[in-house]
Amino acid sequence: MIIARSPLRITLGGGGTDLPSYYRKHEGFLIAAAIDKYVYVTVMRPFSEGVYLKYSQLESVAHVADVKHPIIREALLLQSLETPQVEITALADIPAGTGLGSSGSFTTALLKALFAHQRRLLLPKELAELACHIEIDRLGEPIGKQDQYIAAYGGLTCLTYHTDDSVSAEPLHISTDTLFELEDNLLLFFTGFSRSAGGILKEQHLRSQQNDAEILNNLHYVKELGLRSRKALESGDVREFGRLMHEHWEHKKRRSGAMSNSRIDEWYELGRENGAVGGKLVGAGGGGFLMFYAEDRARLRRAMARLGLDEVRFRFDFEGTKIVLS
Repeated sequence: MIIARSPLRITLGGGGTDLPSYYRKHEGFLIAAAIDKYVYVTVMRPFSEGVYLKYSQLESVAHVADVKHPIIREALLLQSLETPQVEITALADIPAGTGLGSSGSFTTALLKALFAHQRRLLLPKELAELACHIEIDRLGEPIGKQDQYIAAYGGLTCLTYHTDDSVSAEPLHISTDTLFELEDNLLLFFTGFSRSAGGILKEQHLRSQQNDAEILNNLHYVKELGLRSRKALESGDVREFGRLMHEHWEHKKRRSGAMSNSRIDEWYELGRENGAVGGKLVGAGGGGFLMFYAEDRARLRRAMARLGLDEVRFRFDFEGTKIVLS
């Protein structure tokens, strides 16, 4: 049995500029951080021929082409299995649709496990590129390249998306003190709303392709905020980083009417009144997790608890997608 795990992620700045419709013309930049919440995939050889899948559904088919789960089907097709005999199980610490990049994490974990099952090595860059190929090129999903790359690399990583489709990854160069301040003061609260990112991202994708001046100017500004966030963090100015998070959220909401709702806006403002410097919804928007940078953690936690919002505590992950059992 092979067990692979892949971290979920939060975005620290520049989110949205990783979509091909934007970076192929203007180059994108963002900062992402892998966290110690994971997607796990197991791969083993069963006694009987066929493909056996256990995720939120159960599947048992004779041929790879008959697999319903699109990512698993495409990943298996890349393996060129003449007579399939494989069992795959997927588990996650946090459900999909909550803005933490679970689809990209699942794809990287799946590929890592499948390649390890065949005694083949995939380096982080190769893993991320292959995951993007499956989700974006083969399946046509209107998504960006953030989730696959941060899952594969782990850590706090600066990602630059070049116009030729290549991606550069380098660590965010921060001090140990700044790292600990981020881990202590970044707080995640579940809104209770789950959603698919596809609708919101498709709208942004189409408007970018059409050279919509409003959306392009918004993304240009968000990219600049990402670069300013990098500068603030690398200089140790975490309060400025928190302020930039708020500025980012204000601009992010303007990209789509589905980005937020009145209840989320109310919770966000209450957070800022109770110890948060700034914050935002993690992911494409519309639900999932509210993330705050807090100056008064205890006060913020009390306020969110009164609203009935559950906190998910986390630390950063510096290992990326890896094999944990082989």
